[in-house]
Amino acid sequence: MTSTGPGLDQDLRRERAHHDICRGALAAMVEGAQEQVVRGEDVSASGADAEVLGYQLRSKAKEMRELPEGPLFFGRLDFAHGPGDHAGQRYHLGRLRISAAPAAPPLVVDWRAPVSRAFYQASARDPQGVAVRRRFGWAPGSRGDSADLTALEDEHLGRGEDAGAGVSDLVAREIERPRVGPMRDIAATIQPEQDDLVRGDLALSVCVQGAPGTGKTAVGLHRAAYLLYTHPQRIRRSGLLILGPNRTFLSYIAEVLPALGETGVRQSTLGEEIARHPVTGTDDERTAALKHDPRMAEVLRRALYARVTVEARDSLDIPDGTYRWRVTAARLTAIVSGVLAEQPPYAVGRERVRSRIVRRLQEQAELRYGPPPSSWVRRIERARPVSAYLDAAWPRVRPEEVLAALLTDPDELARAAEGLLDEEERRTLRWTRPPRSWKSARWSAADLVLLDELAGLVEHPGSYGHVVVDEAQDLSPMECRAIARRAAFGSLTVLGDLAQGTTPWAARTWAALLGHLGKPDAAVVPLTSGFRVPAEVVGLANRLLGRLDVEVPPARSLRTDGELRLRPTDDVLAAAVDCVRHALAREGSVGVVAADADVPRLRDALGAAGIEAAAADEPAARVAVVPASVVKGLEYDHVVAVEPAAIAEAEERGLHRLYVVLTRAVSRLDVVHARPLPF
Repeated sequence: MTSTGPGLDQDLRRERAHHDICRGALAAMVEGAQEQVVRGEDVSASGADAEVLGYQLRSKAKEMRELPEGPLFFGRLDFAHGPGDHAGQRYHLGRLRISAAPAAPPLVVDWRAPVSRAFYQASARDPQGVAVRRRFGWAPGSRGDSADLTALEDEHLGRGEDAGAGVSDLVAREIERPRVGPMRDIAATIQPEQDDLVRGDLALSVCVQGAPGTGKTAVGLHRAAYLLYTHPQRIRRSGLLILGPNRTFLSYIAEVLPALGETGVRQSTLGEEIARHPVTGTDDERTAALKHDPRMAEVLRRALYARVTVEARDSLDIPDGTYRWRVTAARLTAIVSGVLAEQPPYAVGRERVRSRIVRRLQEQAELRYGPPPSSWVRRIERARPVSAYLDAAWPRVRPEEVLAALLTDPDELARAAEGLLDEEERRTLRWTRPPRSWKSARWSAADLVLLDELAGLVEHPGSYGHVVVDEAQDLSPMECRAIARRAAFGSLTVLGDLAQGTTPWAARTWAALLGHLGKPDAAVVPLTSGFRVPAEVVGLANRLLGRLDVEVPPARSLRTDGELRLRPTDDVLAAAVDCVRHALAREGSVGVVAADADVPRLRDALGAAGIEAAAADEPAARVAVVPASVVKGLEYDHVVAVEPAAIAEAEERGLHRLYVVLTRAVSRLDVVHARPLPF
């Protein structure tokens, strides 16, 4: 590999000149997209067609304008002469395709294009036709000025030369670059096993068991970008959803997809997706765990369909002028029981009963008068006796009405939970102070999950084409069912680490969780080689694995440049302040992580020492004081972990939480403690 030598300056000048050409072409593309919008306003078409075309043109122009500034390419492929589709060709690779004209050869090829796969997969053993793979080194924080191109590195795969089992110098430098601000994309540093996951088939669901620092979140986001590129019409028609554990996490990852040229993707939390009401109530831990239990799905189904009356006592008479049509009680019973046996959504079942009653009446009319007109059918559908019978036999319901009755009425709960919940569990579920009606109920976060289950039984929600679920190990069975309903006709990318499961209902195995997600056959692929968290930090965290109630392979790191310091002290606050002062003398972000109850005191201590500390939801801050409960998924160059014993004792799965805290450091970790360490 070469990154120095007499030809380096000349190569850099040529590449900078090519970058200038690309910059000019991109500016023309942005201007051209805006001109298309102006021309599209005068298009001769129907109102609907013109509106659709205008929306598409405006969306494209908006996407082009919102592209973040930065280098336009990060790699180059030189293919060898000889047989093959790309023989003798040279391609620069970047985050989006750039060309001087739509039909012109690309100046930059999108990293997701099929030809780009060789950049990530080719090796000296299998060069895939590549003679030289070139990587470019850009100044940190570059906004795309050509002068910021400062280095290049060539791997002559045709001569048997590559980085081997490790990573190239430029890749390592990019991975280890100080972390300040939100998550960056990894298009320039994707490793072969990550690339296999990114380019997986849209129809296939996959679960990534990723050890800390293996890039599972970045893999999931890049998979989303790849699917949007490869299946644009299908995905944009059905939608793509990114689900994160909280808003802090979503703000951290928010810039990855725009940097890859993809805007308008919905990034949300499950709580936001199912928020029929504000969360104004609370549950104790035992009640919340019970509401998240998968047995509640059957309890709710029974409670809902218990409102259906199968046996009809009287016949149904419908006046029609001087004549009266009749449906016998036996026929009504058969219709309702037949629809119930089909197990449709509740609202669909109600309308199905109506249509079959009307069909029965239509058959009678045909025998008497011949086929009736459509106006007659519509009138019979709206006839008061038909609607009255439906309201009695298959009444309209709101999910809130069903759940409020279930949590208020002991007899109704007993009937619905028979054989599923014992008496003590039913007593735990019931509201201690029932509201006057469901309209005045104070719904808890767990109640919203139950309401979503009921809403899904009443009427199926729309399904996304693909859903990326991060930190999935913390999902309850009932939360998984809520996601499954939204991916019923699509696929899933499930990301997580069983060792980082911190909720009381966290998954112990992926098989059980994937079953609740409705994708039991999804492949589980482990990522164990880390590129972000240093070996010293990973080694410390691995010492906790034996005390966690999950089976996951130990992580390993390819980085040996990290620093780990264990700091026993009699004054935890003073030691933490001292660690932050030392950390600020070096580059990168600093995260001070402690048990939630200790965060105010830490913030005050830092403030008294003249150190400004931001909250966790400010990703660009130099120093952040972060409660252990929200640090999952975040990364800091330097982490000060304060009193691990307090973190471990703060909750039922505190050791899992501590495992998360220790693995947030991507360069240096200080462990400040006055009490014995749990590991």
